[in-house]
Amino acid sequence: GSHQAGKLRQGTASLSPLPDVSAGNGCGHTLLTPHSGTLSSKNYPGTYPNHTMCCWRLQAPLGTSLLLAFGDVDLEPSEHCAHSSLLLADPQTGTAYGPYCRNSVPSAPLLVTNSSTVTVLFNSSSHRSGRGLLLSYATSQHPGMGAASPGMQRHPWEVPDPPLTMCFSVYCPAGCKDIHGDIWGNPSQGYRDTSVLCKAAVHAGVIADELGGQVTLSREKGITLYESAVANGLRSKRGSLSEKRLVFHKVCCLLSPACDNVLEVVAFNASSWWHEVNALGQDRAWVAERAALSTTGHSWAAEPGTEAAWLELDLGTRRNVTGIITKGSSEQHNYYVTSYHVSSSRDGKNWRPYRGSSGQEDKVFEGNADSQGEVSNAFIPPMVARYIR
Repeated sequence: GSHQAGKLRQGTASLSPLPDVSAGNGCGHTLLTPHSGTLSSKNYPGTYPNHTMCCWRLQAPLGTSLLLAFGDVDLEPSEHCAHSSLLLADPQTGTAYGPYCRNSVPSAPLLVTNSSTVTVLFNSSSHRSGRGLLLSYATSQHPGMGAASPGMQRHPWEVPDPPLTMCFSVYCPAGCKDIHGDIWGNPSQGYRDTSVLCKAAVHAGVIADELGGQVTLSREKGITLYESAVANGLRSKRGSLSEKRLVFHKVCCLLSPACDNVLEVVAFNASSWWHEVNALGQDRAWVAERAALSTTGHSWAAEPGTEAAWLELDLGTRRNVTGIITKGSSEQHNYYVTSYHVSSSRDGKNWRPYRGSSGQEDKVFEGNADSQGEVSNAFIPPMVARYIR
């Protein structure tokens, strides 16, 4: 598909290497891809430091143009923005935008360029206040973009409030996972409507943060309490009643309600298992079959000291696998897995490592931080396989 190029190692938004695509000591959180991205000044939303600069070079695929959204521009005011400034330049047309600061803000929250290349330059001198800047961008292929700014404030790429339960679609830029802002709730019950929309979409597993993408959601009636959850490298908060909530919909679920069903595992296998003998001389086998999430009592555990241990699931036939949920074992021991790789096979002999949407290297999934809670991770894109390790 159109997203196969992925992000390049230096954070460039180009399809070929470019020098100094993100350079300087004033750069904050930055994720740039060929189709969308997010960038911010250092320390955002805290006060940006004195005497810094950052230059970002954005380049979209040929034949497309860039759309930039000003999520937040809060630079200390000065005459002609001399103390701190944001300047954008379009080298293809020779057009410049800015300089911008608090007393000279952009005339519109959305900048539509006619260029596939834009340079973003941020400078600061001595100052006392200012959050700095937060920008997001997309190409002209994705005009309906969701808020990268904290909360659900009105935003140039945010769809106006639809009636309750009506689905609408928003394009979320890459890089929303690590921007400032909170989310409340979880994928099964939905999210408090004050949550950062695109950050919640990453938590829900409907987009991969390194690529962004189109999300479909609806605003439903709010609920009394939103429970926290750990999913896709993010922890949501526990939150109180809200008037409305955000519910994300996977496209396949609109066609097939069984999309999110738990798949049946026909058989478990493992590289090894622990044969425990307790202080009373009683035996207990932590065998592979005990790895099913619903199993009461102790779980599977590899032989102590084992290197590169693995657990294998046989689904009986080839299935479309959209994610995985893991949990530790608190049965007399505080055991859990903190990170893991995933491989898949169609015949049980030839294995293929899961590399996620970037496709560059084997994906490391963030596992559990204790033996009590469940942690979910989405496979974006899904995998088709009979065997999972």
